[in-house]
Amino acid sequence: MMTRKFQMFSHIALATLLFVAYATQAQAAGNKDFGDYQVHWSILPSTFLAPEVARENDLQRSQGIGIINISIMKENEDGSLSPVSGQVEGKVTNDIQQVRFLAFRRIQEGDAVYFIAQYQYSSGELMTFNITARAAGYQQDLPVRFAHTLFSD
Repeated sequence: MMTRKFQMFSHIALATLLFVAYATQAQAAGNKDFGDYQVHWSILPSTFLAPEVARENDLQRSQGIGIINISIMKENEDGSLSPVSGQVEGKVTNDIQQVRFLAFRRIQEGDAVYFIAQYQYSSGELMTFNITARAAGYQQDLPVRFAHTLFSD
């Protein structure tokens, strides 16, 4: 049985990896501003995850499986951003218009809140993401649409 401390470590390791992927792969990350709120996203191949991090976070690590990470951020009075809770849903469409719905799950670590889902892709295939985020306590949907291509290692 996994200890709570180890679970927390594996979630922190996942968050750190997703943040590093977000920060180092500009082509695989982006954001959209909605005034007081922003939606941030990053995409990476599941093979970027260390096997133990994938296992402890119940993520499949395999060529042809990508991970999408979504964060909803609220702008504070001083201009800084804070993560907020809410919900995220969406779908991904490949270049021949096959649609797959994304099963996002919410992960919270301290103040950090993010939503992750896995999806299948073929190397070099252009994938178009249609995501709708809803910040807790905010009535307006925050829709984002973007395309990305991943390549297998």
